[in-house]
Amino acid sequence: MRDHDWLAARFDEHRAHLRAVAHRILGSAAEADDALQEAWLRARAADAGEVDNVGGWLTTIVSRVCLNMLRSRGTRREEALDRYEPDAAMVLAPDDAVDPEHEALMADSVGLALQVVLETLTPAERLAFVLHDMFAVPFEEVAPIVGHSTAAARQLASRARRRVRGADLSPRADRARRRRVVDAFTAAARHGDFDALLTVLDPEVVLRVETGSAPVRVERGATAVAGQATRFRLGGPAAEVHPVLVDGASGLLVVKDGRPYSVMAFSVTDDRVTEIAVVSDPERIGGLRPPASG
Repeated sequence: MRDHDWLAARFDEHRAHLRAVAHRILGSAAEADDALQEAWLRARAADAGEVDNVGGWLTTIVSRVCLNMLRSRGTRREEALDRYEPDAAMVLAPDDAVDPEHEALMADSVGLALQVVLETLTPAERLAFVLHDMFAVPFEEVAPIVGHSTAAARQLASRARRRVRGADLSPRADRARRRRVVDAFTAAARHGDFDALLTVLDPEVVLRVETGSAPVRVERGATAVAGQATRFRLGGPAAEVHPVLVDGASGLLVVKDGRPYSVMAFSVTDDRVTEIAVVSDPERIGGLRPPASG
């Protein structure tokens, strides 16, 4: 019989991998830590005596915990913003940035842009995609975790893969096209042109706003998001709007009275804005400045 000390040692041995799996599934460092804590409790209560592949067994436990957490999000309106950005401090760059350091940042698949797209997937699609495409877990092992056949698990990952590819997250490809879409949104929002906003917003667009003084606010649908945009008009006519890359995603830095007013990151699919993440928390963005053009 394997004791708890042996299991604790194996868990610590695989901790970095398990946390990486949880982080990429959930998109949140804090939730990844919560998932590992719950997974440890489940592993400790189980019988690992007959387990040959301890790493795979622990990955399965963590994945099931994450799947439950993803499904529980559907019952909550407020969502933690760190799902939409990496652990590091927010990084702004010129929209035409091509320096190696920034290219490396944009190539990081845990970046904001990919996390925004992953949020549009169902929990099962997201889990199948992350486990198979990012961690090379065979579909035969993914299937029982998501509660489907191997063929169905393969289809889940395929649908997710098409959605991710359709979002075109590569650092340079079609950046100008995505920027044109964001520019069209900017012009329409600044002029309060509701109809023009509807033409550039996806019908199922999602807007998430963090102010720091209240829970993250979520708006869904083109009509609701266009209404918000026409109401605030990107800070009003006195505000300066700077096109930037926000952790690799097309975005805007809005400056008002010489201070950062908000930072916005956009996800664009098929020439429509599908997701907008807005941060206007002074503590989060107070030190940001418009980056110098490259």
